[in-house]
Amino acid sequence: MVRWLYVVVIGAVLSGFAFLLLTGQYINDGPVLVSVTGRHGLHEGDVFVIVGWTVSMGALLRLALSSRRHGAA
Repeated sequence: MVRWLYVVVIGAVLSGFAFLLLTGQYINDGPVLVSVTGRHGLHEGDVFVIVGWTVSMGALLRLALSSRRHGAA
């Protein structure tokens, strides 16, 4: 039960940071790949944030599920 609490907290923090990176402006935004509105779009730099978030969440889920299979608490 405690392990799932850790998984939820880590997932929430990762998602919060990814959200901040995607909605903010930073030096290496890169060119706009897809326009969402007149002032917002998906930048080249956002792709790295999305890929990193996806890989991190997948690893977190795998870690949570693998511990259950081995009988760890």
